[in-house]
Amino acid sequence: QVQLVESGGGLVQAGDSLRVSCAASGGTFSRYAMGWFRQAPGKEREFVATIGWSAFNTYYADSVKGRFTISRDNAKNTVTLQMNSLKPEDTAVYYCTAGAYGSSWHAYPKSQNSYDYWGQGTQVTVSS
Repeated sequence: QVQLVESGGGLVQAGDSLRVSCAASGGTFSRYAMGWFRQAPGKEREFVATIGWSAFNTYYADSVKGRFTISRDNAKNTVTLQMNSLKPEDTAVYYCTAGAYGSSWHAYPKSQNSYDYWGQGTQVTVSS
């Protein structure tokens, strides 16, 4: 059983940067692909970014490509989402997630069905 705990959310202004992190425990971290999803009020949860074992294997939603960067530290069991040039439409609860680094993830890295474990979420609010 993998436990995920997010941190780093907060209130920022449009154009600012913010970093959210996720600490994983209870499993072999390097065996999991790690991802971030978000859910805005009244909307469905959507994919943001994901990373395989290394930075050579990352995927981003079109809405965040070029602004957000996902990274992981396999020694510290952490995954980080660096968010730059934030927009009001980035306001959401951001969820960290982990899924087995295997064929399912490789085939559908942006699908929620490729992930088995979820954190409780951290709120990110971007004011205009």
